[in-house]
Amino acid sequence: MTTADPAARTGAAIAARIRSFSFHGDTAPALHDVDFSARPGTLTAVLGGSGSGKTTLGKLLAGWLRPGQDGRLTGTLALAGELLDFRGGGEDPRINPSVWSGTVGYVPQDAAAMLSTVRSTVAEELAFGLENRGTPRPRMLRDVAGTAALTGLTSLLDRDPATLSGGELRRLAIACAIIAGPGVLVLDEPLASLDAAGVIQVRDLISRLTGAGTAVVVLGQAADGLARSAAHWIILDGGTATASGTPRELIRSAELARTGIVLPALTHTAPAARAAAPEPAAAPVLELQGLGFGFPGAGGVAGEPLLRDLQLTVRPGEIVAVTGPNGAGKTTLLRHFNGLLRPDTGAVRVQGRNTAGLPAGRIAASVGLLFQHPRDQLFERTVLREVSFGLRRLAGRDAEARAHGALAAVGLSDAAGTHPAELPASKQRLLTLATVLARRPAVIGLDEPTVGLDRHGLEFLRRAVEDSAARGAGVVMVTHDPGYARATAHRVLQLDGGSLRET
Repeated sequence: MTTADPAARTGAAIAARIRSFSFHGDTAPALHDVDFSARPGTLTAVLGGSGSGKTTLGKLLAGWLRPGQDGRLTGTLALAGELLDFRGGGEDPRINPSVWSGTVGYVPQDAAAMLSTVRSTVAEELAFGLENRGTPRPRMLRDVAGTAALTGLTSLLDRDPATLSGGELRRLAIACAIIAGPGVLVLDEPLASLDAAGVIQVRDLISRLTGAGTAVVVLGQAADGLARSAAHWIILDGGTATASGTPRELIRSAELARTGIVLPALTHTAPAARAAAPEPAAAPVLELQGLGFGFPGAGGVAGEPLLRDLQLTVRPGEIVAVTGPNGAGKTTLLRHFNGLLRPDTGAVRVQGRNTAGLPAGRIAASVGLLFQHPRDQLFERTVLREVSFGLRRLAGRDAEARAHGALAAVGLSDAAGTHPAELPASKQRLLTLATVLARRPAVIGLDEPTVGLDRHGLEFLRRAVEDSAARGAGVVMVTHDPGYARATAHRVLQLDGGSLRET
């Protein structure tokens, strides 16, 4: 049923009254008793821990989840002066996603999921949606250039999106969402993987958009600076809205304290107890000696070196954090550890052995790598099968015990029979961590391990890193969270200009 929208009379750009929403096949609702509205020109923050339902709410608001097709909704959705009334039956209205997306822009937690993957440059990716809408070419060129300037992508317009860093990809996804000028913008974890400059850029962009009348909705697990600048908060816990009000009213509320929401001012104020720094005389588990690398340019010709004469020594039990701006080569650095990338110059040594000529599968027995995007690492049918994959070859009779122990270490024992795709993004990240822990490698590389984790997830991560170091593993983590780096690592290194330096 479609009727005049009562929310329009109150000035809301988008509103929802969700009595219940359940995915097909689920008995328990993913959302229940949630009232939401956002006015033009305002920033609204929806905060909640892992599994609280905020991503589900965001996808319903954005039309990425369609009642009837993707699940059963009882309640209402209101947009652009129309109220859609859902009663969970066959007579319910149907959302046309192409029409809905003309009013609501959306950037998912996995930013790359919204990109077309069929365009060869950033400029073409930005133009993709405009082309589909029949935008005249002169206006399209102006909009691409203007949006790129707003999001800091001007220097990247000729780059292949597949070569961008995680933070650059997120800025591209945001640019694609705003280029058509939607009246509502929904952003899921918009600051994830961004360096300090990127955070400032996105915050300034949101300020510009709200100033121009756009209703911006931010979904997050942290009461960070962006969330605290919002006019209104909604706290989700267990799929329901437990509190609603201004940041000042809710920042010290019991409802907030009961969730897994991260309070950055409190999370990393004091370093946690960890293994003592290793003795300098201990034989290194990882050495990078004069490492140089550059991705091939056009025609396969060697491009500008990304890493230059890079030196790094990691000893057993040492935790090293690597920071640096987006695009500096931090992920590229980690992928040299296990042979996914090979240096153009210099050498990689694991437990004293040069990895040159060794297949990546053999190196992986000694090097565990947590990818920045869990979807790149998960492929099995259940959580237990995922963490057990290949383990019997390494651990023999201990394989089953190791698998269950690794799941317990990250709080996923109860999810052993769940399909990995059914886990929230934060638990998918913890699952990929468990696959690394179960193998007990000598070297562990973690690419942005804190992204998307709530307070409970960060505690599981902290314990896992400390326990791995205590048993003698060398841990190297790439992170844009300087507080976490200082509180966790024995050393913090900055990667910039192709080289590492102590900070």
